[in-house]
Amino acid sequence: MFAKKAETSVPIHDLIASRWSGRAYDPEREVEETQIAALLEAARWAPSCYGDQPWRYIVCVRKSNPGAWDRAFSCLAEGNRNWAQYAPVLMLASADSVMSRSGKPNRWGQYDTGAASLSLCLQATDLGLMVHQMGGFDADKARTVFTIPERYTPMAMMAVGYQLPLDRLTGEIRERELAGRARKPISEIIFNGSWGQPFQD
Repeated sequence: MFAKKAETSVPIHDLIASRWSGRAYDPEREVEETQIAALLEAARWAPSCYGDQPWRYIVCVRKSNPGAWDRAFSCLAEGNRNWAQYAPVLMLASADSVMSRSGKPNRWGQYDTGAASLSLCLQATDLGLMVHQMGGFDADKARTVFTIPERYTPMAMMAVGYQLPLDRLTGEIRERELAGRARKPISEIIFNGSWGQPFQD
């Protein structure tokens, strides 16, 4: 992978700074089953309320299950299809709305599913893989084509694969992949003691 590390205001772990959501996937490189297993194991060990693990992932590997991959791909928004067509793996993350231990509503299910997905993304970065999480997909269609129970909310589609080498990037996708990364400053998003009071000026 070519480096596209975040330019941080203070030093952070290299794994976090190196994670980014690229769109240029190498269609000639498959993701190994052992690598997929490591991603899912990383997600499994994410924190969750009462250890409930409300996340559910549907894994669609084009090489071994092209029908499932096609179903996942059919749920994507057109703009995501343009580049996700080259990803060898698509995953769908869903969140349980019910606590398995009590049967009561789980208002933390979506939060916890996000934590599991980040763990998956960081593990992918460590393995030299790239993950792009997508909100641009038809959740109702995904629920239908994958027969997802009503209590689970489809949260994000994820493309997984190897980054296309820099010397093979062309045109608009090259511009997008090489564009600078940006985030809001700490003072806008982190508060000190009360709402609206910047943690840092």
